[in-house]
This record gives sequence, C-alpha cells and structure tokens, in this order.
Amino acid sequence: MEQQDIRWKQRFQNFDKVFHRLDEAMRILSLDPDNFLLQAGIIQIYESTFELAWKTLKDYLDAEGFTTPSPKATLRQAFQSGYIQDGDLWLKALNDRNLTSHTYDDVIAMEVIRDIQGHYFYLLKDLHEWLRTQQNHSYRSSSMSYLTSQSVIRI
Repeated sequence: MEQQDIRWKQRFQNFDKVFHRLDEAMRILSLDPDNFLLQAGIIQIYESTFELAWKTLKDYLDAEGFTTPSPKATLRQAFQSGYIQDGDLWLKALNDRNLTSHTYDDVIAMEVIRDIQGHYFYLLKDLHEWLRTQQNHSYRSSSMSYLTSQSVIRI
C-alpha cells in the first residue's frame, strides 16, 4: 500500500508540470487563436496532460484498492467513487485524445481545440486541484503520524 501511495504522488509531480504547461499554452493560444503552430501545440500538450491525468488517477485508485485495467475503466471507477465529475465528458475527452493521436484531420483538430478550451481543460484543472488536495492531506497525515510516533511523553 505504501509503495502504491508513493507511486501516484510521484506521477502527480509529472502531471502537475504538464498541466501547468497546458495552462500556459491556453493563455498563449488565446492571444493568437489562428496560429496553426499554437493549435498543433495545444493538441500535443493536451494529449500528454490527459495521459498523465488518467494514469495518475489509476495509480490513486490502485492505492485505494481498486483495479482498473484501462483508461476507460479508470475513468468509470473514478466517477463512481466521486473523484471526478461528469463521467460522460471525461469519456468524450478520452475519445478525442485517442482521435488526435491517430487522425490528422483539420476539422477534427479544430473541434478538439474548441473542446479543450471550453471543457477538457476545466476537467483537468478540477482533477489537478483535487489531487493536490489529496496529496497535501496525505502529507499532513503522514507528518502527524511521524510526529506522534516520535513524541516523548513527559510528566
């Protein structure tokens, strides 16, 4: 259990970094929305961010005792457990992430960019904030356990 608890926290560090890159990319794209290089970049960063998001979630679920063999199963379990909201939108985001990885259609790309800007970024942001809260809570709990076990009772 301890190893699985550490695993999701380590993966969260990578998710945290790439999420902040997506956040910055969203800001830059808003300044120059017709720039095709920025559009391609936002899709690429979204793919990486989504990949780390579901894998971090999977590691968290593993630490909680769940077994989720796929991204879709991970998202469904996370929704059922109340860790994420709007399960159908998460599944659409997964589908679009898969589409952008294997399709080079400009119409699809523009639709996905609109969904990233209008919906998917906010799903990822909510997950990021929730995982940060879980990580901070976990650190406080483990610090308190350590302090309690190291305390000396003086009379």
